[in-house]
Amino acid sequence: MSTGAVPPGAHERDRTTLVIASSNRAKLIEFKELLRGLPFQVVGVSDVLSEPPVVNETEETFQGNAAKKATTVAEATMMLTLADDSGLEVDALGGRPGVRSARFAHERATDAENNAALLTALGEVETDQRRGRFRCVLALVDPFARPGSPPFFTEGTCEGSIATGPRGSAGFGYDPLFIVGGSGKTMAELSDAEKNAISHRAIAARAMHPILTKLHEDRRNDALRIVAR
Repeated sequence: MSTGAVPPGAHERDRTTLVIASSNRAKLIEFKELLRGLPFQVVGVSDVLSEPPVVNETEETFQGNAAKKATTVAEATMMLTLADDSGLEVDALGGRPGVRSARFAHERATDAENNAALLTALGEVETDQRRGRFRCVLALVDPFARPGSPPFFTEGTCEGSIATGPRGSAGFGYDPLFIVGGSGKTMAELSDAEKNAISHRAIAARAMHPILTKLHEDRRNDALRIVAR
């Protein structure tokens, strides 16, 4: 059920808009760059709903949370919707914070609080034991697909390690603590172009490109068949 007003015409079959199921403006900017060149107008959920639905990320996997977010927003907007669930997995912590990356310190934690909690959790762990990775799962939901159709999924990872203190001022989340494997730089020390070439979200987005392109072509062909009748 929608929790906000949908703009006039949104319940018609919108063929050109792709909604990102996130209110994080930094993430939306990143997605707009990662999806550049595709035949869609990329917008955030707040751009099409005055009161975006609240989605509790209660699933135990990135895939489960991404699917839940994409499905909820697609049903509320009746527009093609892309959602991601991503986080940091640290080997020395048994894969934590994982799906709780955004809530590692507490339920309403800021990036700074989560970074501090991660450094505390690692404590005296030696540098060569601080390996980890960023993982991203994308879920794409078409509200006009056949009933029961599952979301489309893609995934990306970026290997690296955890620094002993924050470095850099770009990015968000754990970027200041994540040293990209082989670079010696944290994600927050990279330029946007450098990050968008190697990040977990970039890899998942590139894998989603052909899926989105085919979906657009299928929709266009459906429209042409309807006109030809």
